[in-house]
Amino acid sequence: MLPVASANGARRPSALGRRARSALAALVIGASVAGSAVPAPAYAKGPESLADLAERITDAVVNISASTTVEARPGGGGGGRTMPQLPPGTPFEDLFEEFFNRRGNRGGEQRGESDTPRQQRKSNSLGSGFIIDASGIVVTNNHVIGDANDIQVILADGSKLKAEIIGKDSKIDLAVLRVKPTADRPLKAVPFGDSEKMRPGDWVVAIGNPFGLGGSVSAGIVSARGRNIESGPYDNYIQTDAAINKGNSGGPLFNMDGEVIGINTAILSPTGGSVGIGFAVPSGTAKPVIDQLREFGEVRRGWLGVRIQNVDDATAEALGLKGGAKGALIAGVDEKGPAKTAGLEVGDVITKFNGSAVKASSDLPRIVAATPVGKTVDVVVVRKGEEVTKPVTLGRLEDGEKPQLANVKQPDPESAVRQALGLNLSGMTDELRKRYSIKDTVKGVVVTRVDPSSTAADKRIQAGEVIVEVGQEAVSSPADVTKRVDALKKEGRKSVLLLVASAAGDVRFVALGLE
Repeated sequence: MLPVASANGARRPSALGRRARSALAALVIGASVAGSAVPAPAYAKGPESLADLAERITDAVVNISASTTVEARPGGGGGGRTMPQLPPGTPFEDLFEEFFNRRGNRGGEQRGESDTPRQQRKSNSLGSGFIIDASGIVVTNNHVIGDANDIQVILADGSKLKAEIIGKDSKIDLAVLRVKPTADRPLKAVPFGDSEKMRPGDWVVAIGNPFGLGGSVSAGIVSARGRNIESGPYDNYIQTDAAINKGNSGGPLFNMDGEVIGINTAILSPTGGSVGIGFAVPSGTAKPVIDQLREFGEVRRGWLGVRIQNVDDATAEALGLKGGAKGALIAGVDEKGPAKTAGLEVGDVITKFNGSAVKASSDLPRIVAATPVGKTVDVVVVRKGEEVTKPVTLGRLEDGEKPQLANVKQPDPESAVRQALGLNLSGMTDELRKRYSIKDTVKGVVVTRVDPSSTAADKRIQAGEVIVEVGQEAVSSPADVTKRVDALKKEGRKSVLLLVASAAGDVRFVALGLE
């Protein structure tokens, strides 16, 4: 039986577990004397054996060796200083290389050796991958191959095949390679499974190349789904406690049917080794990217052209959202984007996109990116408490663009003239525009001080920002703000929604309590 980790990370049997079972055994013996039956303790139990499954899928898992050739001068200093020989892939390899090359270059230049011919040296990295098409298509992580100019795919039998890059994507951290199989060694491929069907508690198997040791099998369960580890704009990881270490990157995470439901990509570890917290890109996220890389050699993502922020409880109440906090609040609309053409507005809350529910703002970039460019989809928004459906024809997200979230800034209190909601406010003047470098296009009421003990400070409103709207109505003076706040209080509102602009004109929504 596989060892099962407890909630605090300790593995059974522990000393405490042994004492508990001894005590329970004593109770059972005593009870049996009295003629009573006591049920045996229940322990989590995995599959009887994973050997048959591992044997069936291991041949499709490969090791990846990626080499990058770099130019380096021989070390100077007269003593023939050379860089120590370190194991390939050691964490300190690049550090030593930078140190010794810098010292060598400086020494050579001081001695008039600047024309010394550059030498070639290789930097190696090791990782894992898997074959998805027997014609020679291999999937791995983008960070495994990096900018390598020599990539070798090492099969389970030890044979090596030179690989070429079909395409790679840094945002999802995926790369697709092609190798040419030989007639005497046909390749074995594994299929993708449906990651959406995986539930926390389902058993999974990881196979890869930890620390360069070669094909290794580990098992565990799905610990969680939809993890955001802030590694990129489309984070949606499967978390697993199956042992994943350095070198497992790019390897497959299998379900019990031998289908790939994830691509092992990252670990959370204070030690550098597995502590039972690993992350895999779900197959549902990876497969559309892989298909595009195979077809186009690049990823063509949909683009909506909005800047969004999350909806908290106070914002939901201020907007009159039914069902509480949900959706993605539009804080800005690109003037040349598809959203503008379709009639989406600042203050709209997107709750559904192309039939998929948007539960949080982080859901929207991922859903939009996975939608084909040029496709017309229905976008459901809540506008002033009413649901509105807008058809939108998606553009293409260019490489230089990225999903935009509303900026959040730190408070910086200043002197002021009028106070409301923990804010000192002033009408817009030329002097204030100059003091805070506020663009001419920004209109509204200037925040000149923030009470550090107020909710406004907690929400990171700062002096020099401009209140554009209060309760989705434009304001131009402190009196407008006070009047609107009083009106909302009379309506029984518990919070007020402010549209706040930075000096540069970027806007975001902030909900403040009225109690």
